[in-house]
Amino acid sequence: MKNIFILCFFLLPFSIFGQQIPLNKYGLPVVNNLELYQELVKADPQQALLRVTDFAMDVRYATADNFTKTVLYPFPAVFLRRPAYEALLNLQEYLAPLGLGIKIYDGYRPYRVTEKMWEIVPDDRYAADPKKGSGHNRGVAVDLTLIYLKTGKEMPMPTPYDDFTEKAHHDYEELSDEVKENRALLRTLMEAHGFVALETEWWHYYLKEPQKYPLMDIGFEELK
Repeated sequence: MKNIFILCFFLLPFSIFGQQIPLNKYGLPVVNNLELYQELVKADPQQALLRVTDFAMDVRYATADNFTKTVLYPFPAVFLRRPAYEALLNLQEYLAPLGLGIKIYDGYRPYRVTEKMWEIVPDDRYAADPKKGSGHNRGVAVDLTLIYLKTGKEMPMPTPYDDFTEKAHHDYEELSDEVKENRALLRTLMEAHGFVALETEWWHYYLKEPQKYPLMDIGFEELK
């Protein structure tokens, strides 16, 4: 019985909503063409990647001002699966009366970009191993922070975005009380809206049950 369960577990991801998803060189099912993606969305509208337009954004991967020192995205944009986007809209509605808002750094990330990042930072505390893929590749992970609506200024957090040191970890304590409270506030809010924290990056959260959404390798140019 155990062997049958294991076999089914590995076969299930290759076919979603009746659509066969091709395997990449690591044996991972990856949606790599627009037609297949559109068929998945037709079968389940929750699979749709929506372009985010309702938040402050700082998409550094569309510039060379990021840890890779290269431009990874053709233009600054954030895409998220429909449930992740809607959860953030609900959170922003909650925050607005408090004078707070959200700034997003990154959302959906084509699988090919994850491969490039791994070449530079082959450390799975801070970059996704292409042999596993990322919540970003599934469109349900988001990198973000909190801002003051009146000024647009970011609330003080432990580190700048993409600081790959222990100071970015959620359990790092050598910080001011204000910064620890801000970090805790972001986590509490995100978890209350269905997200899970990545323990090594204070800015990174992913939607629960990310495996419901297949890995994707479709460029921004096609999605727009």
